[in-house]
Amino acid sequence: MTNASACRRWLAAATPNLDEARDAVDRILRDGNRASDVISRIRALVRKADEEKERLDINHAMQEVAALTQGEVGRNRVALRMDLATDIPPLLGDRVQLQQVILNLVMNGVEAMASVADRPRELLIRSRQHESDKVLVAVRDSGIGIDRQNIEEIFNAFYTTKSQGMGMGLAISRSIIENHGGRLWAVANDGSGVTFEFALPVETIGATSNQPAGGFPE
Repeated sequence: MTNASACRRWLAAATPNLDEARDAVDRILRDGNRASDVISRIRALVRKADEEKERLDINHAMQEVAALTQGEVGRNRVALRMDLATDIPPLLGDRVQLQQVILNLVMNGVEAMASVADRPRELLIRSRQHESDKVLVAVRDSGIGIDRQNIEEIFNAFYTTKSQGMGMGLAISRSIIENHGGRLWAVANDGSGVTFEFALPVETIGATSNQPAGGFPE
């Protein structure tokens, strides 16, 4: 919708800016294709179909998601920072599905900070290699937080604290990560907000880990 509105403004100007309008249309087409890919992959996941696996750079995948959410992040006055390790080995997985997980976590963080007025709205995305065979990704917000005693409930299908939506995002995200041989969990921050973390095996996808690989130091 942001790109469509921008395109309309450029065309409605006293002197239409066709170059800017064309760029906005290109972004609309790109985002539409990405959305179509996401929908088809999630449908395949629900049908228990095999993922379309490829060798991928998780840092690059996260940077693409950050670019995609730039407009929404800015409108909500959120400061987004990325702290990506440079020694991350490649993963084998479905790029679109993993980007959907990252997108869900980022948007959850943005929405969790919508009512925050007494502190900065900060979203941190981190990546690290853990041990020799896993990659850790964390998305940390400074939002309203979650009760530690009920934190696992947020991954249940149809659980939501929002006025809109079906509460499927985190349940689907956990299923995607587990189907990639990984683990997704949440940690209530000391102070404010929540950190969502997931661990994925590098190079090949094998057995699902039974325990979280561990969090990032504060």
